[in-house]
Amino acid sequence: AVVSTQSTGDNEELELLNNLPFMAEFNSYKTSAGMLEPVAVLRDLGIRVSLDFRWSIHIRRLAECGRRRAAWVFSVFGTRQTIAMLTLYKSLVRSLLEYCCPLWNPVKIGDIQALERVQLSFTARIEDCAGMNYWQRLQHLKITSLQRRRERYIILHMWKLRQKQVSDDLNIRFSDDGRLGFTAKVPSLTKKATDAHQTIFDESFAVMGPKLWNTLPAVLNREEDFSKFKVRLSRYLSSFLDEPPVKGYVRRNTKAMSLPEM
Repeated sequence: AVVSTQSTGDNEELELLNNLPFMAEFNSYKTSAGMLEPVAVLRDLGIRVSLDFRWSIHIRRLAECGRRRAAWVFSVFGTRQTIAMLTLYKSLVRSLLEYCCPLWNPVKIGDIQALERVQLSFTARIEDCAGMNYWQRLQHLKITSLQRRRERYIILHMWKLRQKQVSDDLNIRFSDDGRLGFTAKVPSLTKKATDAHQTIFDESFAVMGPKLWNTLPAVLNREEDFSKFKVRLSRYLSSFLDEPPVKGYVRRNTKAMSLPEM
């Protein structure tokens, strides 16, 4: 069970705790430090894990932290020049929004938008971007959307799994499929699983990782050198329209690299 010795006091988390139908399955545990009671959300190594195995609470908290950090940058630094602003954004704001993102990579449109709005608002304050919409600012500043960056991180981790450079706790299997190159097996859940469990499973790294990896052409997924793979991957991803879902914007191509709508 997700347990903690202290309640967070957050109304949203308390509501989640009370509404979960399976809460009766969890018991309190007595330790030398006191009683451990079930809680809705537990923060571990900077990641908030919910009892319902969703990441919306963590993502909303992350977006709020990003907005506060961005506001601090604008209050402390008077310059709005491109180089200075991008340096501050990448080092102080974006790094905060991407911590451990392959684990909690959002699939819900609302969660994706919540994170993307932080970058949208920040880039709108850069003096060279006056009059440009968000997608135009991405091209002008030569940066990618946060959604595209998360996809890139997932694929890079998949490469490390194939090369056995990191621990494969999920037992992801790769096979050489000839003209398709090295493909990853997309796992399936038991047919007895509920729709809710199937949705959670489909949004996990165990499923999203192989799906994204399998979009790569053979000439790319066969690359053995990591430095070359990163360069070629960035070039490959740049061939897709980078138009993340943002409120008020209508994408020209819904069949882009991102998988939530595929």
